[in-house]
Amino acid sequence: MDPNHFIGWTCEPLHFRYGPIETGQFHPQGFPYFRGDQQTIDLGPEYLGNHGLSEQKIPQFKYMGLKSILDLLRSGGLWQLKDKQGSMAIHISKLRQDASAEWRGATGNSRSFVGVGHERLGSRGCRELTFGMHMQTSNAMWISLSLSLLLLTSCANDAPAGKAPRKVDPAAALTAQVKQDAANAAAADAAAAETAQQVSGGGQENPLYTNGIDESNRGDKVGKVRFSGSIPSKTGMLYLFETEGRNVAPIDSTQMVNGVFDFGEVEVGRGFYGVGFEPSKKTGDIIMNPDEPVLKIAFQNGRLVGGSTESRENQGWFAYRGQEGANKNKIRQLYKNGAGKEEETKRLVKAKEDELAGVQRQFINDYPGTYLAKFLTWKQPRFIGDKGTFLSDLDVSDNSLIRSMALPDRIQSMMRTFSGGKDAGFLSCIDLVKAACEDNPTVLEFVLYNMLDGFYNTGKETICQYILDNYIFDEDCGANLSDVIRQRAQGIINLRVGNTPPNFTIADPSGKMIDLKEEVAKYEYTLVMFWASWCHKCEQEIPNLVPMYKDFNPRGFGTIGISVDQQKMAWTKAIADNQIPWPNVSQLKGWDAPITDDYKITQTPTYFLLDKEGKIVLKPERWFEVQRFLQSRI
Repeated sequence: MDPNHFIGWTCEPLHFRYGPIETGQFHPQGFPYFRGDQQTIDLGPEYLGNHGLSEQKIPQFKYMGLKSILDLLRSGGLWQLKDKQGSMAIHISKLRQDASAEWRGATGNSRSFVGVGHERLGSRGCRELTFGMHMQTSNAMWISLSLSLLLLTSCANDAPAGKAPRKVDPAAALTAQVKQDAANAAAADAAAAETAQQVSGGGQENPLYTNGIDESNRGDKVGKVRFSGSIPSKTGMLYLFETEGRNVAPIDSTQMVNGVFDFGEVEVGRGFYGVGFEPSKKTGDIIMNPDEPVLKIAFQNGRLVGGSTESRENQGWFAYRGQEGANKNKIRQLYKNGAGKEEETKRLVKAKEDELAGVQRQFINDYPGTYLAKFLTWKQPRFIGDKGTFLSDLDVSDNSLIRSMALPDRIQSMMRTFSGGKDAGFLSCIDLVKAACEDNPTVLEFVLYNMLDGFYNTGKETICQYILDNYIFDEDCGANLSDVIRQRAQGIINLRVGNTPPNFTIADPSGKMIDLKEEVAKYEYTLVMFWASWCHKCEQEIPNLVPMYKDFNPRGFGTIGISVDQQKMAWTKAIADNQIPWPNVSQLKGWDAPITDDYKITQTPTYFLLDKEGKIVLKPERWFEVQRFLQSRI
């Protein structure tokens, strides 16, 4: 038997739906680097053996789907999966004509191994090794494992000596075997849970799901809406914003006269739009739908969160928003008071979440055919318990998905539920999100940037790099993406170590303009510090930063403070009280300051240490990291 037809991998990272080879995908960090002839392709943190595949077969592979695997098997290749210590963790060998193989998986806490044939895998207590972690394999997962073994079988040279090798079409064999394995697994699952409606991968129907999508609100619709109304005691400009999740962009403006405004006719698609008094900040949300070509709202006050209107979309939205806000406030209070009562808190929070699902169902029934009903439908996944089907109820061809927070919220819920808080789990979810949305470049760009932005803001820059390398700047996966997402992504890339962050020119308390580029040119290293007068952690850091600054400043160390305060008096008082000796600037717009967007600031203090050329050399979290860096350099 030709050893080039051996293959080994973990079964957990392989995801597929029933049917022929259309959707196989397993997660890059479920297996390590593949090293082919003269080339390394980044597929994970460990190493696959460097046997077999010719370099022309692998230049663009960032993840492996079933089609990719079949292509590789046709060309031949030896794959071996090793753990972080370089020892063999999983190896499939001794391939026999009856499709049996030896499966070696760690059992218990020991390094013992079991040898199992293809037909008996499901009956053994075999565990998989994924990212160095042991995980019990479910019945549904044996289908995935059967796929891997079948791929081996279909490519094996098992012809008797002296005869030509038997040629087998892997795709045809795979299809037949998947059908058989699916039938076997379905029967086993039905016996285990007769009342559960199973879907591929082990998901179940969500009992809280209500479908409010019908022919009247399905898909997107673009048309003109005449938008007018009133806001008590308001004058000046009023701005209308298009939304993409949390991102907003102004699309129109009008002058208010005695509290009355009229945007005239505006061409919009179905979805949420923002209204606000500043050109870069929305104050409230409304629904605009060409099905309601005339929209008139008499807002209650300048908060823009409710008012009188004949629009059924916004009647429902204003009423629902109030109930949702009250529900979430109660959940926050439960968490706040839940210290030491985790199980009880979890139960009470679940009860409040179920209560909100009931509210959503009522509004779906009360406002049929509206965008609101569709939005509330998106709030609850149809299938739960399986990450592979968690997004399957969403119609990604519907561009109105991106004009709400429903999709970002669903993805965030998916990450919380299925990632286990581990990088490997996050990356697996990212791959599934990308696969679910890739048929619509508009929605795909939306979710990729949403995930990129979210992971950056939570400090997971390694995961950001994975999204950038594999899905945004990759020559294959990013081929259909627009320049817009690449420009947005570049903003995050510029904030990584080794790159140059945005320049700024902002006034200090006296009105003098401070230019970042000019300041960093004066010193060997310059610390850019985002802080605020009300920040308690800043109060702890500054007493240590001041003596450090005085010590290193004569040796070529500078600092610039950027305050996210809104009140000048509070800002200048904090400078005086703390005797801060370095230059300080502020746009006095709090978190709405443009500089906080440019540098993606979500907390204080946040530090960037720059060199003389303005490149980031360190992104420390504490003052002593800066001190340690400077002690070895100046």
